[in-house]
Amino acid sequence: MRSLQLPLRAGPAALLLVLCLQLGFNKALENPRKVMNFDVDFPQRARANEEVTLKLKVQTELRECMVVKAHLQSNPQIEGPFNYKFTRCLCEDPVTFFWDFQTNRTAKIAIVVDIINEKNICVEDISVVPNEANRYYTVRTLFIG
Repeated sequence: MRSLQLPLRAGPAALLLVLCLQLGFNKALENPRKVMNFDVDFPQRARANEEVTLKLKVQTELRECMVVKAHLQSNPQIEGPFNYKFTRCLCEDPVTFFWDFQTNRTAKIAIVVDIINEKNICVEDISVVPNEANRYYTVRTLFIG
């Protein structure tokens, strides 16, 4: 009789442990870390040929570093410093990019950040490239009036 009591006592405890682990696992799946967060500081309106500053702050919730390349695209095309591409190592601390440019026409501007595999950017060349998405972007409109 004693040999049957031990499995019966362990059974409810084991079921409780499995239930707790399952709930914890589901909770972890609900709140995955965000690979990329954007904070864009950019005016919606400007005068023709007025210098406009676009400020992009990028950060990650990942624990690993990534090599990121940021650039702008527009329609219609904007020339000059607008076309600068910046490459940086993004780790725990946010990275900020700045573009100063002028235009005389209303334009849709895409702010694009690519996660790339490039050497000599991060310390000791240790960086990751996520499996899911390598390109993140947001689109804003600059109205000229």
